[in-house]
Amino acid sequence: MKKTIIFLVALCMSFVGFSQERWIFGIVTDGDSPLSDVNIQIINQGTSVKPNAEGKYKIQASAGDILYYTSPGMEAIQIRVEDVTRILNLEMFPKIEKLDNVTVTKKRRASQKELEEDYYFNKGIINTVFGYLDRDLVAYTVRTIDADRILPGEYDLANVLRNRFPGIAVSDGLGFGTSFAAGASTGFAGASGVNTGRSVRIRGRRAIFDIDGQIFTQFPDFIDVQNIERIGIISSLAGTVRYGNLGNGGVVVINTKNGIGVPRRDKEGFIIDRARLKNNFYDGKALTAENVLNNAPEYLKELKKATSFEEAKSSYEANAQKYTSSPYFLLDSYQYFYDTWKEEKYADQIIEERYSDISTNPVHLKSLAYIYDSQGRDDKANETYKEVFILRPNYLQSYMDITNSNRRVGKPKKSAILYARYFYLLREGFLNSDTAMFSTMINREFNNLLSLEKTDMVGSSRSKKIKVDREDFDGTRLVFEWSDSEAEFELQFVNPENQFYTWTHSLEANPDIIKREKDFGYSTSEYLIDDSLTGTWKINVKYLGNKSLTPSYLKTTIYHNYGTKSQREEIRVFKLDIKDVNRELFQITKTSKSGS
Repeated sequence: MKKTIIFLVALCMSFVGFSQERWIFGIVTDGDSPLSDVNIQIINQGTSVKPNAEGKYKIQASAGDILYYTSPGMEAIQIRVEDVTRILNLEMFPKIEKLDNVTVTKKRRASQKELEEDYYFNKGIINTVFGYLDRDLVAYTVRTIDADRILPGEYDLANVLRNRFPGIAVSDGLGFGTSFAAGASTGFAGASGVNTGRSVRIRGRRAIFDIDGQIFTQFPDFIDVQNIERIGIISSLAGTVRYGNLGNGGVVVINTKNGIGVPRRDKEGFIIDRARLKNNFYDGKALTAENVLNNAPEYLKELKKATSFEEAKSSYEANAQKYTSSPYFLLDSYQYFYDTWKEEKYADQIIEERYSDISTNPVHLKSLAYIYDSQGRDDKANETYKEVFILRPNYLQSYMDITNSNRRVGKPKKSAILYARYFYLLREGFLNSDTAMFSTMINREFNNLLSLEKTDMVGSSRSKKIKVDREDFDGTRLVFEWSDSEAEFELQFVNPENQFYTWTHSLEANPDIIKREKDFGYSTSEYLIDDSLTGTWKINVKYLGNKSLTPSYLKTTIYHNYGTKSQREEIRVFKLDIKDVNRELFQITKTSKSGS
């Protein structure tokens, strides 16, 4: 009850800190040289400043303010000020028109996940009631047109079909068939009856319509032509066999912009185009853990050289005063003594003696919670996540962190209650929902909780009454979380065929994604590895910095056999402090379906 009251009070006080102004300092460069011809202003306010000849600036702002950086010939940048923002060293980038450069490499059967990700880059992919289909990867003919082939002001679907697809006849008069109502079952039973209206004929027979995964046998006059994203024509019997007798006359597949979503993004929110990768074969260049240690701070190198606990203790105490203002010295030292010497009491003492140094900084608290998670100290992590929640009750990430932590300490009911509170606050407008990215993840988390732990929460008899959406993914789920929302990095996924895909989290590559994360208050993403490829996956990272010349912490949660009764997780945490160099994180070996 006490904690519940604290949570509610924290929520009511969520915007108190937003009125407190502070000085923001930084340097603006073009990557090589300082920039002085930059206008830095607070959006919707009259305040603006310019850097000096060395690119240095300072501006007074409050948490929640948005700083807007503009300079001739450079891309404009927006950055939301947070509760911890003090230093913003910014690199601005030239305005460049990016040209498409598509290279098609080896063909292989693509998974539904990959086809979904490639939809907006490959105009030969259509979405059918049976899933995504790539015309270049099937053994029959599929004709397609994209939205850019439909003229502005064009409104007649019949004319679009006549003019874009030679050989198709669109006729008026007596037609057979009954359309399935929107939202009804997409099954084929009962599709009979008589209707008048237009019809499409392919090979002399009446065609059916597959519209956003629903089957219609009547001409869809209700379709807004300007809302069409893609049209596909399947005329071959080999292609229509899955539709049964209804498909004997061919199928007109229509994907609308509302039905597909604009744009189609991966689970992390980035639009991914694998086809644009050229020579994407991994060269094996990545720092190992040993290489990383060679670049570690001197105090950590000294600790690692110690041959006994007493020697390590002396080294720590000798450096404690020197690094008294460094939260990273505190976190490194705690982690070292706990992991290396298993000295739990001494490690905890290090945190306790200097806890006040980090107690009001949610970034450092999250870093500590990540370390606790990786050590299996679930109770410690839980208490720390509660402190972060109190500091950031209006951040969506706070809800995901505390619900997952409650689950790890064996309190699924508390997790369910917090999920209920989260969804209630969304409905009432107290929290904003990011439907493009975060909502997908937290809905998946909630569904997983209900699917695997509903019996423990409500008992076997009542659990049967709880409806759970079926998980649409079977394989290994990777969840990445970072302590500092300003952290920029590249995650590299190398598949068993030694080809890689890079997911870039940076202002230069994806400013809209960064803005959305900060607007809604989350710093997480997921990557799903299905069972289409067996073998070893390698995951690497290149740290690009966090605008303040300090490290960031990256937490990875690997869910094996996700969504099944044999689901298990392992958590690892990495301190990112070496910039612009590829670094090994971990490997995953998938041996068979649902095995890893």
